[in-house]
Amino acid sequence: MKKALMIGALMLSSAASADSLTIERIFESPSLDGTAPRNLKVSPDGQRVTFLQGKDTDYEKLDLWEYNIASGKTQMLFDSDSLDATGQELSDEEKARRERMRLSGSGIVSYQWSQDGQALLFPLGGDVYYHQLGQKGAKRLLNTDTFETDIRLSPKGNFISFIRDQNLFVKNISTGEEKAITTEGGDNIKFGMAEFVAQEEMSRMTGYWWSPDERYIAFTKVDESPVEVITRSEIYADDIKMIEQRYPKAGNPNVQVELAIQQIGNGQRQWVDLGDNKDIYLARGQWMPDSKVFTYQWQSRDQQALELRGYDITSQQQSVLLSESSDTWVNLHDDLHFLTTSDDFIWASERDGFKHLYVFNRKGKMQRQLTQGDWVVDSVEAIDENAGLVYFTGRKDTPLERHLYSVPLAGGKITRISQRDGFHSVSFAKDASIYIDQFSTAMHPQQVSLHQADGKQITWLEENKVDKQHPLYAYQQQMIKPEFGTLETPDGATLYYRLYKPADTSTKRPAIVYLYGGPHAQVVTNSWGGNRGLLMQYWASQGYVVFSIDNRGSNYRGKAFEDPIYKKMGTIEVDDQVEGVKFLRGLDYVDANRIGVHGHSYGGYMTLMSMFKAGDYFAAGVSGAPVTDWRLYDTHYTERYMGNPQTDDDAYTASSVFPYAKDLKGDLLIYHGMADDNVLFTHSTRLYKHLQDMAIPFDSMDYPGKKHSIRGKQTGIHLYKTITNFFDRTLKP
Repeated sequence: MKKALMIGALMLSSAASADSLTIERIFESPSLDGTAPRNLKVSPDGQRVTFLQGKDTDYEKLDLWEYNIASGKTQMLFDSDSLDATGQELSDEEKARRERMRLSGSGIVSYQWSQDGQALLFPLGGDVYYHQLGQKGAKRLLNTDTFETDIRLSPKGNFISFIRDQNLFVKNISTGEEKAITTEGGDNIKFGMAEFVAQEEMSRMTGYWWSPDERYIAFTKVDESPVEVITRSEIYADDIKMIEQRYPKAGNPNVQVELAIQQIGNGQRQWVDLGDNKDIYLARGQWMPDSKVFTYQWQSRDQQALELRGYDITSQQQSVLLSESSDTWVNLHDDLHFLTTSDDFIWASERDGFKHLYVFNRKGKMQRQLTQGDWVVDSVEAIDENAGLVYFTGRKDTPLERHLYSVPLAGGKITRISQRDGFHSVSFAKDASIYIDQFSTAMHPQQVSLHQADGKQITWLEENKVDKQHPLYAYQQQMIKPEFGTLETPDGATLYYRLYKPADTSTKRPAIVYLYGGPHAQVVTNSWGGNRGLLMQYWASQGYVVFSIDNRGSNYRGKAFEDPIYKKMGTIEVDDQVEGVKFLRGLDYVDANRIGVHGHSYGGYMTLMSMFKAGDYFAAGVSGAPVTDWRLYDTHYTERYMGNPQTDDDAYTASSVFPYAKDLKGDLLIYHGMADDNVLFTHSTRLYKHLQDMAIPFDSMDYPGKKHSIRGKQTGIHLYKTITNFFDRTLKP
């Protein structure tokens, strides 16, 4: 079967027949960057694959589709326009939540299956719809003027739960009866809601958890009153909004978090004692399968200690099941899995220097280590307790590729399941019998296929074959396969790089270094780079050498590779990037005097630090949405790596861009979204003023109404043209 899913218009405009890739054409088809279809899931009963797909005329307006595995047929389940033609304006809370979740588009942007695979739930227009398999249409379960958020099905599918006006509610699906679990929320008090840093930095998007038997619900109470209120401007094309936001800047107070467990039937509530020290983080929450013990992950403010605690709802006693500690920081993860056929659980830890999987019993005693070696596990993907297998993704073969592996629960040989070299992202059915594989390489956009658990392919879900009908086909002749390699720093660290060479290397060429450089990220992988990867291809076609290197501090190389940035951000990362430039200078086709640097977010910060601290190596730089002073950034992220500015003020000064700005030698362009609520626009405006006060010229481009990601097709075209034109002006003869 060539294609099972209908992903809409694969063809570009008629101009696509030309053999020249342009910046406009980078944005003209969703199949180029592999964004369609989205959010693919195997239903819990293993009978169908569901996904979100945009209309031919509007790729960003998403509908819900299904592919029936038995029949091989694809059909639209729900058209977002037919259910909600009004296009209700998102609430501010929902806008912020979607920004944290990196959800783009409109219409049906998320959905969930009931655990038995017999029903679907999806939010739309501030309300929620429920579809029972075998029945026509979708039932609207909420129809209010209030914009409800974090709407979810209960474990057995009898209820929905949601947040309304900062309170937690449940609603019986069959009877329609609605019950308020909390009523005291409002102003600075929020129930069942994840606070800003939990969403943005801990990837905890919720503040409540159902027990598997549906008798109890655990939830947080968040008091935001200790957090400083900042007034920031959101500058749009036609107006300026002054936003008062409680933003916990590094070194300042966080929210106060409490944890409660309430019985749904009688409303009896238990408060869990989190300890005398209230200046902590509640990082995760999860019930044990028997619904008798609720576990939560307690994290110290300095993030050097993490405890998995269990609270028994019958005895109202709790214990520490296990703990992790570090002299720098402990990374959070989502790899806690309680087994149902024994009293054991699987836990990921970096205690041996690399993220690996362990089996513990429920008293916290380690039973065995399942994986080990100088490589890292990405995440647990599925557990088949009947077959005694754990399926996980990791970097056992190379840090540049993600592969699917299995290992016996009892311990033993690790088996690689994914066979094609490249990058695999997988999603299993609930029973671990089949999985979806989203696969790509640096030269081929994402392909989606369905597989048995042993890796045997069942069918293509989206082959995305680059044939004559594919929008990428016309540009195959000019596509440049990147070279991957390693170089060694003077102190013995091995760094991976990626290099695009222009077709003509007979003369000295300018070079662009694209970087990110920050923690929990990786730039150099054998995977499709999306629009940004196509931009690099475009640059190479225009005669640039395009280079990236993953410096120390970045991800998937083990804790010792990350730790050198501790209390020294902007130091070892710049040193490693300079080593990359020295490597470039050693290539006979690179002009050592015409090397530029570009990055966004942490990459924007790295661009500034590289231009200011290593100006002899970089002739021009484009800094996007940069952090300029870590004192302005949030507590959980910044203090993890930099300590607390109350006690480590000198480290914060040394890691800010301001002491080094006076040494700018080359050409600099800074761009920023003027409604950014993550890296606040203040970061750039302070630097603007600082450079102006020193009479140092620079260029700027600011985007009205845009958040941190600076989304939008036309905006993206403008941004890419602005960056490219700047480098053409400053790096080309």
